[in-house]
Amino acid sequence: MADIYDVKDQNIIPVDIEAEMKNSFINYAMSVIVDRALPDVRDGLKPVHRRILYAMFGLGFTPDKAYRKCATTVGEVLGKYHPHGDAAVYDSMVRMAQDFSLRYPLVDGHGNFGSIDGDPPAAMRYTEAKLAKISMEMVRDINKDTVDFKPNFDEHEIEPVVLPSRFPNLLVNGSSGIAVGMATNIPPHNLCEVIDGIVAVIDNPQTTIDDLIKIIKGPDFPTGATIVGKSGIKDAYRTGKGKIIMRAVTNIEQMTPNKQRIVVTELPYQVNKARLIEKIADLVKDKRIESISDLRDESDRDGMRIVIELKKDANANVVLNQLLKFTQMQETFSVNMLALIQTPDKKFEPRVINLRQAIDYYIDHQKDVIVRRTKFDLDKAEARAHILEGLKIAIDNLEEVIRIIRASKNEAEAKEALMGRFNFSEKQAQAIVDMRLGRLTALEREKIDAEYEELLAKIKYYKDVLANEFMVLNIIKEELTEIKQKYGDERRTKIISDEGDFDVEDLIEEENCVITLTHFGYVKRIPTDTYKSQRRGGKGIIGLSTREEDFVENLFTTSTHDYILFFTSKGKVYRLKAYEIPEAGRHAKGTAIVNLLQLEPDEKITTVIPLKEYKEGLYLVLATKNGIVKKTDLMEYDHIRKGGLTAVTLKENDELIDVKLTDGTKDIILVTRNGMSIRFNEQDVRPLGRVSMGVRGIKLDDDDEVVGMGVYIEDTSLLVVTERGFGKRTELEEYKVQTRGGKGILTYRVTEKTGKIAGMKLVNEKDDVMLISSDGSIIRINVSDISILGRATQGVTLMRLDESVHLVGVARIANEDSSESNEENDINEEEKETTNDFDNN
Repeated sequence: MADIYDVKDQNIIPVDIEAEMKNSFINYAMSVIVDRALPDVRDGLKPVHRRILYAMFGLGFTPDKAYRKCATTVGEVLGKYHPHGDAAVYDSMVRMAQDFSLRYPLVDGHGNFGSIDGDPPAAMRYTEAKLAKISMEMVRDINKDTVDFKPNFDEHEIEPVVLPSRFPNLLVNGSSGIAVGMATNIPPHNLCEVIDGIVAVIDNPQTTIDDLIKIIKGPDFPTGATIVGKSGIKDAYRTGKGKIIMRAVTNIEQMTPNKQRIVVTELPYQVNKARLIEKIADLVKDKRIESISDLRDESDRDGMRIVIELKKDANANVVLNQLLKFTQMQETFSVNMLALIQTPDKKFEPRVINLRQAIDYYIDHQKDVIVRRTKFDLDKAEARAHILEGLKIAIDNLEEVIRIIRASKNEAEAKEALMGRFNFSEKQAQAIVDMRLGRLTALEREKIDAEYEELLAKIKYYKDVLANEFMVLNIIKEELTEIKQKYGDERRTKIISDEGDFDVEDLIEEENCVITLTHFGYVKRIPTDTYKSQRRGGKGIIGLSTREEDFVENLFTTSTHDYILFFTSKGKVYRLKAYEIPEAGRHAKGTAIVNLLQLEPDEKITTVIPLKEYKEGLYLVLATKNGIVKKTDLMEYDHIRKGGLTAVTLKENDELIDVKLTDGTKDIILVTRNGMSIRFNEQDVRPLGRVSMGVRGIKLDDDDEVVGMGVYIEDTSLLVVTERGFGKRTELEEYKVQTRGGKGILTYRVTEKTGKIAGMKLVNEKDDVMLISSDGSIIRINVSDISILGRATQGVTLMRLDESVHLVGVARIANEDSSESNEENDINEEEKETTNDFDNN
């Protein structure tokens, strides 16, 4: 315990020193995180950078004016906005002026602002600066109430919470900073590419990160250099974290027939040239690299040129590889896209964001800016129109207005009389008494009429903008395109493929396919058009040739570029791309899954989920044989090792039987082998960690077990099929939402004739379903051909089976063709896609 003295009352207040230290440290940490080290996702600026730009703008240090001493700006920032040291402000200002630090410098510096060799800048009393031209886009419209303001540290001034940032500065210039317990490192990008990406998202809100990667190729560093490999870029854009390998640009020049030299013309971002040369010299001195005979820096104002001369007959490629290995000529940029996000209650929280989220947050900010600017312009136009309406009335009644004014003792009495006579507002009356005699001419009347008509047109336009979000988005596109044309330039950083990081996916054509997995673990990929629609009750066609005791357990359609998540009976999850599964003919049995996944000897695949991409806000709901359910954030399964990850911890004698993708708000339906079912909302299941056990979903009898799980979707019905080929559809209205963990209600009257439940799916009228039997036969049926019956009924025959054969599963296929013809037709291209709207049913 510690004692704190209250001076006023001379009391001693006992305080727990551990709690006091904890609270004080948390306050300090949050201060560093929010007010110092991390950028705002909207304008990409830390507080010190924002304050420098706003102070320079307020002082009038704009691009069209003369340079002004940096000490003036630093003093303004310190005195009004930033209660820290002058060195911190000046160092930040210097970096904003360095063309080797920022891709698009925000400060136009005049004098010595340091160099890529690490030379320090001159003192602030010697250097001069003004805003760069592009910085005017950061503060554009700031005086039109486009952003919120807050009191400064002593509440004598106000400062902006965020700048309008009419171009996406967070991605364009990047940011780096170390807070308490967290750090950010966002690389710079090319302005043209980022704006093109934003326009693509505005034009098509369904644009994915993979689509954006085709537009925004990768970081674009101010020092140029090259990026080796695309995998790090894709990781960074998809998850917000990734490692990007940067490599110097080098040329091997022939000096004499047996002598070469290596010339370095561009270095990786943030590499100190002088220190690099010193490092190479040390390697030569220590004889770790023995083939270098001379080393010199020939850089000048025209560009960088480091010359590394080699000894006679030395192999330049070998030396170059040594330099890349031992020096910063090859460096790694660890991306961590951490930024401050403003919550609805105006508080800030740090969050790692991916590329699409960064663009979405920026678009939302620009929408807010445009709407607030338009409201400001509308209010101003309406106020001016109101004045002009009064002036028009006054000119129409000029003689009476003059008489009233002449008869009044003072201005206040004149205003009062005008307001009473012509019903003017106070502002109109003030404008009339302030009107010069020169405004009474006929020509001035015409100008007033023209100005009034122009204002009416503007007012209509402003109101149209405020009422139409599409117009707001179009304004954002138009203004961004103008900025791109004005400030955009060519990419400086080239991206080359890494021999060990070759992305085979780029060579794989994206097409729909059918994936089948048998009971004994044989998997294969088949073109979707192998199968044909048939009437219900048919015998089906042979989907594959199996061992005598083997049968198909999983069948679904997907895209060759999609992820396939494999969940096993032991509660583990593995991942492949669909194209990694070998393609095989219809009669082939496929490839053993153990050759593709590192499964344990007694581990069996129970559920397979195709996944287009990882998104925040989605969950995986897992169900076990013993009626346990668990909900986990999808992002926890983003980094799956080759050896798999634990998806759920299982009790003894339990196994994972089904997994579904949800958005966290859906109703879950469980069906058991004995024909029982339960429907409950997944919000009854709180999100749990990846390795937790879960909670009870349905209470089972001793001889019962869960056979399937569905996620409720409107306009669907519950399809249940039995081991003997019977089935039916039942309207979901017959299943009321219950509390999780109950016994549920009857969904199928199981008899010896029908056999127990083999599977269930949620389907709609436009879907087709595929039924799979234990002998490998497959039949495709239009859902509309399956009868809708009550819960406690037996159903109808869907597939005729021999005595030794039983039904083992059902797969749902989306059929976008509205035709209900029962003739056999090849599956159209539009029909090939398995629905993946949170259920994979």
